[in-house]
Amino acid sequence: MPRGARAEPLARAWLSTRLELDPGTLPLARDARGRPRLHAPADAWDANWSHSAAGLLVACGRDVDLGVDVEWTGRARPRALEIATRYFHPDEAEWLASLAEPARAEAFLRLWCAKEAVLKAVGVGLVFGLHRLRFDDDLRLRECDADLGDVAAWQVDSFDPAAGFVAALAWRSRRP
Repeated sequence: MPRGARAEPLARAWLSTRLELDPGTLPLARDARGRPRLHAPADAWDANWSHSAAGLLVACGRDVDLGVDVEWTGRARPRALEIATRYFHPDEAEWLASLAEPARAEAFLRLWCAKEAVLKAVGVGLVFGLHRLRFDDDLRLRECDADLGDVAAWQVDSFDPAAGFVAALAWRSRRP
């Protein structure tokens, strides 16, 4: 994504192609919390996107609630452990503190992406509280606040979408 470009028009263009809908009539609107939602005739689908530096990650899926987050690894984050200690679940902060650099920096970013992807899937922001969900050291969701639903319903994958980026995709089925 070109520096300074807005992500939403690019995400809309990709989604229009993926859903085979005209970009001008793509039924995408933001809900009361600002989360993008697809409406009829595409309401069986969910979509989410994230951008960092020059990267844009867009995802969509049918019959799921999903969220994505992407982070560029090329920027130093000297306060990562301080942020984790203050905002993450205590078990996660302890795990990060046990790691040496550069493993700690990568683990922090992957954990951050996983947390943000789940929160975006639900439609709540970071203000909801990063400590309200706990991942173990292999980035499996182990606990989450009841407002996020059943922990067993969530799938979270951490991956590298391109060189210099880490990302996470979180989803849960909408089917009973």
